Amino acid sequence: MEGNWENICHLPLGNICDANGKGGNMDAGIKPLDTRCRLAGPAFTVKGHAGDNLAIHRAIYEAPKGSVLVVDVAGYCLAGHFGEIMALACMEQGIAGLVIDGAVRDAYDMQELAFPVFSRGFNPGGTGKEYAGVTGGAIICGGVCVHAGDLIVGGRDGIVVVACADTERVFQGAQAIAKRELEIADLLRTGKTTLEIFQFKK
Repeated sequence: MEGNWENICHLPLGNICDANGKGGNMDAGIKPLDTRCRLAGPAFTVKGHAGDNLAIHRAIYEAPKGSVLVVDVAGYCLAGHFGEIMALACMEQGIAGLVIDGAVRDAYDMQELAFPVFSRGFNPGGTGKEYAGVTGGAIICGGVCVHAGDLIVGGRDGIVVVACADTERVFQGAQAIAKRELEIADLLRTGKTTLEIFQFKK
């Protein structure tokens, strides 16, 4: 499974979350810049400072190719910590995407680049560049504890975090759930009801 994220990227996020013990989902405040984008890859964690983006600049050049930058700036949304120039730098370095518990800017330009960005909001305000921050440690992003190497999966519904050790199990489970849902859809088309299919107690 490691390094081959394309398959899990296209599974429904709800299936992944369910297979992950109905957990790992970031809060609904973390939204995709472009609702059409999908994202999957191992987390490279960044603990930054609210209103300062030096830590993210550093992380772009420290993170392994294929990583998703997952950034904790304590939900700060009074400045845009990440924008078009940084997105382009990430693409040049092979970074898969960004998830940030804070605001970004240059939304139109980043959407044109098709670089996957998930954030708590947008703000055109500028940031400082004084605090080096910490990379590679445990952080809180969107209410979820994220460790370096955890699998990050994103789409229109939001973000799900899967512990590195659980990735294969969750992938297999999500595939099984997706298959079962296709079978349920067929049963519905034959006239069955969800009450019958799921055998809910009356």
